[in-house]
Amino acid sequence: MSAETRGIRIRHRGYEPQVHPTAYVAPTATLVGDVRVGPRARVMYGAVLDAEGSRIEIGEAAVICENAVLRGSAVAGDQPVLVADHVFVGPHATLLGCEVGRCVYVATSATVLQRAHLGAGTVVAVGALVHARTDVPDEYFVPPHTVALDTPVRLLAPGDPGLAEAVRQVGFAQVAFGVEAEWTDHVSRYEHIAEVRVDEFGPHADDEILHRG
Repeated sequence: MSAETRGIRIRHRGYEPQVHPTAYVAPTATLVGDVRVGPRARVMYGAVLDAEGSRIEIGEAAVICENAVLRGSAVAGDQPVLVADHVFVGPHATLLGCEVGRCVYVATSATVLQRAHLGAGTVVAVGALVHARTDVPDEYFVPPHTVALDTPVRLLAPGDPGLAEAVRQVGFAQVAFGVEAEWTDHVSRYEHIAEVRVDEFGPHADDEILHRG
């Protein structure tokens, strides 16, 4: 593969993306910081892989489709995005600080949140959400537009009356951002979260574009 097939590569916090010679990164895909793309992997148009203060690892023959977002973080402990071999990440999917086992299928517009783990052969179907700290066992099927959470994993539909309480118990703000705020105090909660993100994203002002795709 030529340099022209390595996407937009940006040095961030002193780290620059590493792309295996046999991988393909589309010209409009963006790799930021400590991103490592493995052999024969494919990162397609518009995908964003942003390591922040952590790292992103893409395994052999993994496919990251159009407009997917993968983001690591270190604001609440090290939260890399680790994608094993032969994983498929569909268009508009989002992976945040999570671990994805081999031969997993993450469908279009699915989301996997911080410190979640997907076992080998898992399917996260269209529009599904795997919440923070959820441990999904091998070859598990998360149906379309459902919420998977807890360990052992359980599934809730969007209209389930117990969903809000189940999500509250996850403690997402603390897990993802290190923010301790009452679930019912939305203004304070999201003000603190925004401040965390402002500080986390601030170092991008010093980014250096290595290759423009």
